[in-house]
Amino acid sequence: MNLSSVSQLKKLNIALIGYGKMGKAIEEIALQRGHTVVLKIDINTVDQFSKEKLQQCDVAIEFTSPHSAVENIITCLKAGIPVASGSTGWLNRWEEVKAACTEVNGAILYASNYSVGVNIFFEVNKQLAQLMNAHTDYEVSMTEIHHTEKKDAPSGTAITLAEQILENIGRKKQWVNNRSFLPEDLSIISERIDPAPGTHIVKYSSPIDDIEIAHTAHNRKGFATGAVLAAEFLQNKKGIFSMKDVLGF
Repeated sequence: MNLSSVSQLKKLNIALIGYGKMGKAIEEIALQRGHTVVLKIDINTVDQFSKEKLQQCDVAIEFTSPHSAVENIITCLKAGIPVASGSTGWLNRWEEVKAACTEVNGAILYASNYSVGVNIFFEVNKQLAQLMNAHTDYEVSMTEIHHTEKKDAPSGTAITLAEQILENIGRKKQWVNNRSFLPEDLSIISERIDPAPGTHIVKYSSPIDDIEIAHTAHNRKGFATGAVLAAEFLQNKKGIFSMKDVLGF
């Protein structure tokens, strides 16, 4: 989808479930693309989070916390509203959300990271892991850096990157959120430093050399733009989707 192709798009009435820094960044991009934000739900407006209010919207974009995400998503689905969710830390309940979506013949798009750049980075990570599988002299590790308000560690993006590595490097069996010297462990080091929006580094080290790929976000605009693209993609769709569908990977 072309990020600049605004004029051909249907103008959407959007519900923002979560109106913190990310919600405000999403609102800015949505308005730039000609959409209207008709419902903003945060701790002060929970009383408006109702089926009647949601049904005035074409799509919901949900960025809240691991503790409330599942209930928020299911509430939107039961109201008949497609939902794009970017909350992380709740995927132990993914099957429950999938079942709820199927039950109401709804639509959900989940991404651990909506940034177009990060989703390209995911594809590069997979290909590099495939190439490195045969080279056992290289040890792989990861570092992720976020702001101190980040509620989960490791980040959802880091977990996605780690799972891609585990799928493609047979000698790695699990990721751990600490420095490990066990050969079957993939170490993820989580650092919390303000005002970092998000950096993810995958490093392959050998006695001879290092290979490193990294993605660094400069601000929230990339995440917000991707979330709005996802909301636009969901129109007239039924089923379960990811950013790979949005970007045509």
